[in-house]
Amino acid sequence: MQFTSETSSNGVIERSFILDEITGVLWSPAFETIGSPLLLAGHGGGMHKKAPGLVAAALHSVATHGFTVAAIDAPGHGDRPRTLQDQQWAKAIHQARAAAEPIAPIVIDYNISLAKRAVPEWQATLDALQALPEIGVEAPIGYGGVSLGVVTGLMLTTIESRIAAVSFGGVFVHDALIEAAGRITVPVEYRIPWDDKEFDRTSGVALFDAFASKEKTLHAYSGKHYPVPEYERDSSARFFARHLGRAADTASD
Repeated sequence: MQFTSETSSNGVIERSFILDEITGVLWSPAFETIGSPLLLAGHGGGMHKKAPGLVAAALHSVATHGFTVAAIDAPGHGDRPRTLQDQQWAKAIHQARAAAEPIAPIVIDYNISLAKRAVPEWQATLDALQALPEIGVEAPIGYGGVSLGVVTGLMLTTIESRIAAVSFGGVFVHDALIEAAGRITVPVEYRIPWDDKEFDRTSGVALFDAFASKEKTLHAYSGKHYPVPEYERDSSARFFARHLGRAADTASD
C-alpha cells in the first residue's frame, strides 16, 4: 500500500493510497487510538470513494466515535478505467432511463459483475490495512454500503470472517442477494428508502427477512436512497459503536 497524499482537518487525517490497481482513501483520528474499529465503506453505483455522502459519514464516524474508515473505488469507478463491457452496461442504463424503461435488470447484472471483481480487492485492501501499525489485526471490522456497495458487501461478508457487523442501504434485490443474506449471521442494520420507486419495498423487506443474523434491525425512512438522511448516517455510526466498540483509549497532545 502506497500513500500518495495526506491532509488533516478538524481532527481527521485523510490519506489517499494505491494498492496495485486499487485506488482508495483512509480517514483516521489525528490523535492516537488503541483498539479503534475499522469501517469499510462501499460506495454506490456510478459514484466513487469520495462521494459526498460517503465522506460525510466517514468524517462523522472518525470525529465522533474515533473509528478509522477506508473506501476504495469499485472497478470502473472513480480513478479506475472502465472496461468495454462496463461502458456498454453504463450506456444501457442511461438509455433505459432516458426511455423511462426499467433499469433494474441491467443494474443487477452490472452490479454482480462489479462485486465479483471488487470482493478480492477488498480482501487485499483489508490485508494491507491490517499490516499498518495504527490498525493491526486486532481492530474489530465493520462494513457499510449502499446499492452497489450492498451487493459487494453481501458477497464479501459471506466469505470474510473478519467482518463483525454490517450496515446496508437500498439495493435492487434479486435471488442471489437473498441467498447470500441467508448465510450472514453477524449483526445487521438495513435501511429501506420508502419513497424510492426504483427500490421495491416488498423485496427490501424480503431481503431483511432473509438475513440469518440473531440481531438485525430494519429502518424505513421517507425519501429516496440518495442522499441518505443525516439521522440515518448517525444511526449507522451508533450501530457500529455498539457492536464494534468505540476507540478503547485515546490520547491527544
